[in-house]
Amino acid sequence: MPLHMVKLCVGADSVEDLQSWVRERLDAARHEGRPVEQIHQTRMQPKRESEILGGGSLYWVIKGNVQVRQPILALRPITDGEGIRRCHIVLEPVFIATEWQPRKAFQGWRYLDAGDAPRDITEDSDISSFPPDLRRELAQLGLL
Repeated sequence: MPLHMVKLCVGADSVEDLQSWVRERLDAARHEGRPVEQIHQTRMQPKRESEILGGGSLYWVIKGNVQVRQPILALRPITDGEGIRRCHIVLEPVFIATEWQPRKAFQGWRYLDAGDAPRDITEDSDISSFPPDLRRELAQLGLL
């Protein structure tokens, strides 16, 4: 079973906000002739890299709930312009909706075992048509 990561998506109010931001960044890279890939920079390099790269995803917490995931393609150690070591998490720019799972705020990222990860929501799922506010309430009640 793959190991996943979970991270707060600071600044996004919805999955659509995150998708729009990623689309804009990829378009800018394409326009500027840079490699067209989605990179999220984080401070710490995961020590369990081989487990993550065996099919792991980054689960995004938006407004207090895990709502979506993206497959992780690579974890690249880098040194920034100030000489500080960082990690580039290279993500597939595909957004897979998940069941909402409440999460309290935390800093950085956390490992997420496959058994604890929320399930994917398919297009034919009853819950896929629920408005976000209703999903949030049901998740807070533990009903999702």
